[in-house]
Amino acid sequence: MDVLSDVITMMRTGRPITARAQNSGTWSECHGPFPGAGFHVVLSGSCWLVPVDGAPVALTAGDVVLLPRGSKHYLKSVPVLPADSLSGAPQAQPAAQDTPVDLLCGAYRLDQERTHPLLAEMPAVVHLPASVGNRPSLRAAVDLLGGDLKEAQPGSSAALTSLLDLLLIYIIRAYTAEEAARSGQRGWPAALEDPAIAAVLQSMHEDPAKPWTVQELGARAGLSRAAFARRFSALLGQPPLAYLTWWRLATAARMLRETDAPLASIATRVGYSSQFAFANAFKREFGQAAGGYRKRWREEQQTTAVPAMAG
Repeated sequence: MDVLSDVITMMRTGRPITARAQNSGTWSECHGPFPGAGFHVVLSGSCWLVPVDGAPVALTAGDVVLLPRGSKHYLKSVPVLPADSLSGAPQAQPAAQDTPVDLLCGAYRLDQERTHPLLAEMPAVVHLPASVGNRPSLRAAVDLLGGDLKEAQPGSSAALTSLLDLLLIYIIRAYTAEEAARSGQRGWPAALEDPAIAAVLQSMHEDPAKPWTVQELGARAGLSRAAFARRFSALLGQPPLAYLTWWRLATAARMLRETDAPLASIATRVGYSSQFAFANAFKREFGQAAGGYRKRWREEQQTTAVPAMAG
């Protein structure tokens, strides 16, 4: 599995949710907050996305928006409606839109306790404007999703989940590629576009249990130990072995959530020589024992319903 897919698999919990909606005239919808990442796709027409903090974003047909932290926001026919006035001053009544807006809205539930640095670095609103000939994979996923929601076919339920997974991958892939081209100096987008550092991240993700040393990781990158450590830290803001420890414990947390594997087995599979060493490391990172984490997670899954994105 490549690093980006691995990150998404690690953070995802439960099935994504989605709905297709049409609005016309003067309208406003409140979305979020949501314990994960929300998204919107404008299939036709135009509207505005208005964050609680931040400037309104104009959306047109083909635009895709990701809210990596599920922050509260509004979708509106116009950026300010009369009821939105913060000053109390009277607002002019906006003209109703004659053209209906066709929207695809949804959300992915993510583990809020172990947000991957890649997602944590992303802005609250990631806007990918439509562009002819640009992001063909993303456009294809959007078209397939819209078609499947418009006219259900046999197998649509299974297809929808897979298409939503693809959509998330293509959104983040497009963002990282474009952000790396803009900044080019540091951060996860730049690291994933850097062949040497990307190769090291791949090695860590494929075999977190291996007793990696900075020397070995540097060799994977084709760099000296010192040059590799500087380059990794400059791009990602932390030393290589610090990220490796983070990834090992994030992997352990996923295994605790999704499997019944004994703690000793999990400890071995993520690179700890003993269950005692693993237990101490997990408690330092999560603030609770591994067994307690598993129990609490399962109790929450039984009692917590997934909230809808729109309200």
